[in-house]
Amino acid sequence: MDKMRQGVGLTPFGAVAILVMLGILGWAVWYAVGAWTAMRGVTISTLGWVFMGLGVTVTFLVGAGLMALVFYSSRHDMDR
Repeated sequence: MDKMRQGVGLTPFGAVAILVMLGILGWAVWYAVGAWTAMRGVTISTLGWVFMGLGVTVTFLVGAGLMALVFYSSRHDMDR
C-alpha cells in the first residue's frame, strides 16, 4: 500500500512553483485594479461593451475548442 502512495505529495519544487504563480496572480490583480481605478472618468459606449463581450466569448470558445482537441487526440491515440 505504501508503494502506491509514493510520489503523491507536494515536492519543494512544486511549492516554489505554486508560490511563484500566486505572486504573478497577485501582481496581475494589483495592476488590473490600478489600471481600472486610473480610468474613473472614462466611459465605454454600448458598442464597446458589445465588442468586449464578443472578445471574451470568442476567447473562451477558442480555449474550449483547443482543450477539446487535446482530449480528443489523447483518447484516440493521436499524440505521437
